[in-house]
Amino acid sequence: MRLTIGTRGSPLALAQANWVAHRVREAHPGALVDLEIIKTQGEIAPDQPISSFSDKGLFTREIESALLEGWIDCAVHSLKDLPTEQPPGTCIMAVPEREDARDALIVPGVSACGDALEVLMNLREGAVVGTSSNRRKYQLLRKRPDLVVREIRGNIDTRLRKLEEGQYDAVVVAAAGFIRLGLGDRLSGVFEVRDMVPAPGQAALGIQARDDDPDAREALAPLEHWATRQAVTAERAFLAALGGGCRAPIAAFGDVVGHNMEITGFLAQEDGSRPVFGRLNANSNEPVWAGRKLARKLQPTLF
Repeated sequence: MRLTIGTRGSPLALAQANWVAHRVREAHPGALVDLEIIKTQGEIAPDQPISSFSDKGLFTREIESALLEGWIDCAVHSLKDLPTEQPPGTCIMAVPEREDARDALIVPGVSACGDALEVLMNLREGAVVGTSSNRRKYQLLRKRPDLVVREIRGNIDTRLRKLEEGQYDAVVVAAAGFIRLGLGDRLSGVFEVRDMVPAPGQAALGIQARDDDPDAREALAPLEHWATRQAVTAERAFLAALGGGCRAPIAAFGDVVGHNMEITGFLAQEDGSRPVFGRLNANSNEPVWAGRKLARKLQPTLF
């Protein structure tokens, strides 16, 4: 068995792709697994605000082209970067077990205390907080309207450097990326979902392949995690029903225990006004219905 995995070249993307490669080798002893690094549009202008891009496939399009052209056999993506509609001929063939989906706060000199909300509330008045996400921005401002929330781009090392240089008093990040890179001890605190609802698909990997490739399907089948698949399917159905993209402050998190699912959602106008939260309990065997149902529940209060 031979498998070529396409990936971005950032430290986190490589860590994720190497983790998948290791899992494939474990499941199929003797398998030859290679990585192919592909630069995407989102990396060409690392300091350009994400909101200025109109392309929903900002971090995926070039990799998907390589997949469709047969240069690679599969691609490892952060699932939150994947548009809800897959290019014809491709599918999300495997969703491994998710890492910690929560957001986290990093404040220089503040060691891990567990509760990011407590750390946030102790920041100085008018503190500058960095994030590349409107979803995070408007949830932060609900807690602390006095904060100055500024865009921050770049990989994990770049964001930490900007923080240490004093450009920001704090940054909000996905906990999963730091954990995957062995940097979990850099997190000052983690937000509970009730305080900061994550992005749909956050902390999950989406392994994309051509839908008619039986060899890739066989190679990737052992990596599939049912509960994570059901949760992220509901989250992405919520996002799709609302037509959300990079600029939309939309969040969703599905918590699956056996055949039960609780899905939490957040959305607001593009400027952050009229924010609404909601929760729905559903059968985890009906994730698309659950996501759409929650979207219908929240959407009339906004549009």
